[in-house]
Amino acid sequence: MTAPVPTPLTDHPSPVPTDRAWVDEAVRRLRADANRSADTHLVRIPMPAGWDVDLYLKDESTHPTGSLKHRLARSLFLYALCNGSLREGTTVIEASSGSTAVSEAHFAAMLGLPFVAVMHKDTSPEKIALIEREGGRCHLVDDAAAVYDVSRELAARYGGYFMDQFTYAERATDWRGNNNIAESIFEQMAMEPHPVPEWIVVGAGTGGTSATIGRYVRLKGHATRLCVVDPEGSAFLPAFAGRAGDDEPCGSRIEGIGRPRVEPSFVPGVVDRMMGVPDAASVAAMRFLGETTGRSCGPSTGTALYGVLRLACEMRASGVAGSIVTLLCDDGCRYEDTYYQEDWVRGRGWDLTAYRDVLETAWRTGEWTG
Repeated sequence: MTAPVPTPLTDHPSPVPTDRAWVDEAVRRLRADANRSADTHLVRIPMPAGWDVDLYLKDESTHPTGSLKHRLARSLFLYALCNGSLREGTTVIEASSGSTAVSEAHFAAMLGLPFVAVMHKDTSPEKIALIEREGGRCHLVDDAAAVYDVSRELAARYGGYFMDQFTYAERATDWRGNNNIAESIFEQMAMEPHPVPEWIVVGAGTGGTSATIGRYVRLKGHATRLCVVDPEGSAFLPAFAGRAGDDEPCGSRIEGIGRPRVEPSFVPGVVDRMMGVPDAASVAAMRFLGETTGRSCGPSTGTALYGVLRLACEMRASGVAGSIVTLLCDDGCRYEDTYYQEDWVRGRGWDLTAYRDVLETAWRTGEWTG
């Protein structure tokens, strides 16, 4: 009996050939950026006498593009390059009106790629100017909820790539280590009086930072708990608390955190506690930090700080000594014409007085009256 003739093997190259030389050089440039950028400082904030709780701020404002999102943007570009999604000349599209767009525009320019940020038409001229200064272009839309669909449409039109931070943030960062923000925090805390923080407190925009920290804590077996603070109007806290649908989320007025929908990168299973923070409390806390310590910060840091002081008071009331770490996400200079302006704040109906009293009482007595 004649043996069957084997089917000849055939090659099936990629339908869009990858220029490996260009990709390798692009990856080198991004890794070189990380290599020459010193790690951000972990700053100990002096607490009032008698406290057994130490507070630390990881100052992410010192990145070349001025915010925590510098880390995310670099990781997203590396993720896209190593997945074969970016090639020489690819137009990069992102749905962002904030710090992520600023940082992504910076890295796109570094690689010689066009960059378009899709954002709501009411985005401040100051933020648009920051994106354009880094070489990006801004595409304005009438409906904030349409930024995702418009980004996909533009990517299809230009033969480009939708970076989609809200989907890929939690997977683009290597949460097991490789100098991510969680590993950096624990390395910098190693010689402190309480090296394993009782709490790490962060906000959620994409959810990528909380996912990285929560996963890393579990991987290393640390007793640290993760608290995610959430501003008014955001969808994250209601979904976490099982109240999704009770109130229609409308988004957030605290720039950088809070979303009108639960983003794919948010991983609730690694979060130990969520805390809602009123918008006026966030603004009061950002100002309180500057007045108390001389450190300027943006409103998302204020949201975190409000939660931090509440947790510190709870620890003190329970007789628990330890440390709390949070992030200084960006510098307050970006908000001099908005959150630091009295007329602008009053125009949004925010009365800071009561929350300022809560913060001052907590700082002075260790008692939480909020």
